[in-house]
Amino acid sequence: MTQLIDFRSEAQPLAGQVALITGSGRGLGRAYAIALAMAGATVAVTARTENEIQSVQREIEQNGGHALAISVDVTDKNALAKLVMTIEQQLGSIDLLVNNAGVLRAIGRVTEMDADAWWREVEINLRGAFLCSQAVLPGMITRKRGRIINVASVGGLFAVDCFSAYCTSKTALIRLSESIAIENKEYGIFVFAIHPGNVRTSMTEYLHDSEIVGQRAPWMQQDWRQRFADAADTPMERSVKLILQLAAGQADTLSGRYIDAEGDLTKLLAHTDEIHSKDLYTLRLQELSEI
Repeated sequence: MTQLIDFRSEAQPLAGQVALITGSGRGLGRAYAIALAMAGATVAVTARTENEIQSVQREIEQNGGHALAISVDVTDKNALAKLVMTIEQQLGSIDLLVNNAGVLRAIGRVTEMDADAWWREVEINLRGAFLCSQAVLPGMITRKRGRIINVASVGGLFAVDCFSAYCTSKTALIRLSESIAIENKEYGIFVFAIHPGNVRTSMTEYLHDSEIVGQRAPWMQQDWRQRFADAADTPMERSVKLILQLAAGQADTLSGRYIDAEGDLTKLLAHTDEIHSKDLYTLRLQELSEI
C-alpha cells in the first residue's frame, strides 16, 4: 500500500466541501479520495468494484473523515444522474469533481485492434468524464462555484505507437477541459486537465507485467521495467499534492490549462500573465508562420 502524506495535522482548507472522485477504489483515485478527506472534504468514492470503494470508505472513516461509497459505471448516463442525486441528498452539493476513472487496455496497431475494445477505452476515458461533468455542472452553475479536475496524461500530447485509443481519448480530454472552462468561466467554475506523473499504479504495473504488452509493444514494457528497476516512477505524493492545490483554489487563474504533477505549480503561477498572453499549456497546432 502506497504511503500517503498525512494532512490531518494541518489546517483543513477543504472543510465543508463535497468532492466526487471517480475510479477511486484503488491507485490514484484512492489516494486522491483519502487526501481530500484528510484535508476536510466529505468525499463520494465511486468505481465499478464495490468492495474496493467500501474499503476506501472504511479507511477514511476510521481516520475521522466522512465518505460515501457508491458503485457506478461512468459510461452509464442514467446511473450517473442517480449518483449525483444520491450524493446531494446524503452529503450536500458537489463542489469538486475529479474525473479519474480510466483504462489502458486497447494496445496494438489500428490494423490489428478490435474496434469494440478500442471504442470502449475511449468511452471510459473520455465519455465518462463528459457525462460526469454534464451531471454535476447544472448544480455548480446554479451555485456559481465549482471545480473539475480531469486526470489526463502526457500521452495526450503526442501519438504513441500501438496506443491510439489511450492517446486519442486523453488528447480529447485535454481539449474537453479547455471547452468546459471557457463555457463556464462566467459562473465561477474552474476546470483543469492534469498529468498525474508516471506513478506506479495497476495501470503502469500492467504495462510492466502483461504478456500482451510484451508482444504488441515490447519497447513500452522495457521502458516501464527500467523505470521500476531504477525507482524512476513519480512518487504518488506529487500527484496528490497537485490535486489538493487545485481543489483549494490555488491555481484558479490557470483554469482550462494542462498542468503536470512533475512540474512546479508555484513557478507556473508566477508566470500567469505570460501563460495567458501566449496561450501556453493548451492544445494548439503550431503553423509554419509561427516557427
